[in-house]
Amino acid sequence: MFGIVRPCSHRLGEGLKTQWMAHLCGLCLALRGDHGQFARIVTNYDGLLISVLTEAQAERATGWRRTAGPCPLRGMRTASVAQGEGARLAAAVSLVLASAKVRDHVADGDGLLARRPVALAARRVAASWGRAGARTGSDVGFDTAVLVDAVDRQIGIEALAGPGTPLLTVTEPTETATAAAFAHTAVLAGRPGNAEPLAEAGRLFGRLAHLLDAVEDRETDAASGAWNPLTATGTSLTEARRLADDALRGIRLALREAEFTDGKLAHLLLAHELGRSVDRAFGSSACGHTADGAHGPGGVLAPPTGPAGGVHPAEGSFGPPQHGGPYGPQSPHAPHGPYDPQNPYAGGGNPFGGGPSFQPPGPGRRGFWAGCAAAIGLCCTCKVCCAEEYEGPWSRKKREGCLSDCDCNCCEACQCCECCECCSCCDCGL
Repeated sequence: MFGIVRPCSHRLGEGLKTQWMAHLCGLCLALRGDHGQFARIVTNYDGLLISVLTEAQAERATGWRRTAGPCPLRGMRTASVAQGEGARLAAAVSLVLASAKVRDHVADGDGLLARRPVALAARRVAASWGRAGARTGSDVGFDTAVLVDAVDRQIGIEALAGPGTPLLTVTEPTETATAAAFAHTAVLAGRPGNAEPLAEAGRLFGRLAHLLDAVEDRETDAASGAWNPLTATGTSLTEARRLADDALRGIRLALREAEFTDGKLAHLLLAHELGRSVDRAFGSSACGHTADGAHGPGGVLAPPTGPAGGVHPAEGSFGPPQHGGPYGPQSPHAPHGPYDPQNPYAGGGNPFGGGPSFQPPGPGRRGFWAGCAAAIGLCCTCKVCCAEEYEGPWSRKKREGCLSDCDCNCCEACQCCECCECCSCCDCGL
C-alpha cells in the first residue's frame, strides 16, 4: 500500500468511510478481475481517487456498486464495492505507475533489487504490469502512452538535473501524467466541462505527490546515496513547503470550478486530507507562507531567538541566558554539567557505555518464509487495515494500520460542507 492521501476513519464518519472502503476494495477487485491475484499488490490509496472522482461526477444510476464476497482484509465480511469504468481506469493507472516505480527501484538497486536475478524478475513483472495497464486503459478509452512517456522523460530529466535546476522542472512529468488521468474521469462520467479544472487539479496533485515523496525520502536517500530531487536541485525544505501549500490551494480552487453530483468524499480527500498529508510530511501544521526564517529544519515552526540565542525558561520570553536560573553555569545543563558531551561521564564519555539514554537493539529481520507466514497472519487478522500499530512481516519495523492514523481536530467528516461550495467550517482559506 502506498500513496499520500490516508484519511482517518474517525474524520470520515461512518457514511464516508463506507464509501472510501468501497472504492479501495473496488480498485483491488478490479485489478484481480482483469489481471489476476498478484496484480492486487499495486492497490494504493491515491489510485482510488480516480474511482472517487468518476463516481462523484456521474449521474446517480444503478451499476456503480456490487456486493463482494468475504475477504481476509475485511475480517471475512462481505461489502458493497465500487465497480465500472472508474475502478478500471484507477486499476490501469495504478498498474502503469507501479510498473514505473518498480523500474525506478531496479535502476537504483534498492534492497534485494541490487541482486541480478531479483532485478531481472522485477523487470519482467514491471513490463507485464505496463502492458496490462495499457490494455485496461484502452478498454476505457484512456491512452496510457501519456503515462509511459512521462516516466521515460522523468528519467532523462533526473539525469540532467543539478543545483539550480527549478524543482518544478523535475516534477513536470508526474504533473502531466496525473493531469491526464484526472481529466479522463470527466470523460467517463459524461461531464466534458469538468475536464479542464480536473486536469489542473490532477497536475497540482502530481506535483504534491512528487514533493511529499521527496521530503519523506530525503534522509533515507542521503544515507543510501540515492537520487533525491530536493538534494539534487539544492531546494530547501522551506521552498518545498511553499510550493506544496501553493499546489494545495490550487487544487481547492480547481475543485470549485468542477460540477459534481455528490462530491463530498472527493472534496474531503482532496481539500482536507491532502492538507494533512502535507503537514504530516513536513512535520508541522504551519504553512509555508510565513516570514523569512520562521521555519526551522523540516518545516517545523522554530521559535525566534534573542541576541544570545537563549530562552528564558521561567517567563517563556526569549532573550539571553540567565546566569542564575536553571540554565545558568551552575545548572546541570551548563557546560561540563552532567548532560554536556564533554563531561567524561556524559553521553559517549561514560565508561559504562553511556549517557542518560539507553536504547535496546531493535528486532532482527525475518527470513523470507517466516515473513510470508507473518504476512498471511496480518492479512487474516485484518491488522494491516485496522490495527493502530503492527510489526512489518519482514522488516519487523513498527507500522500504522491504514485506517488508524487518527489526529482528528477539524471538520468532522466535513458534514457541514456542501461539497465544494464552501469551507467556512474549516481553516481552508477558501
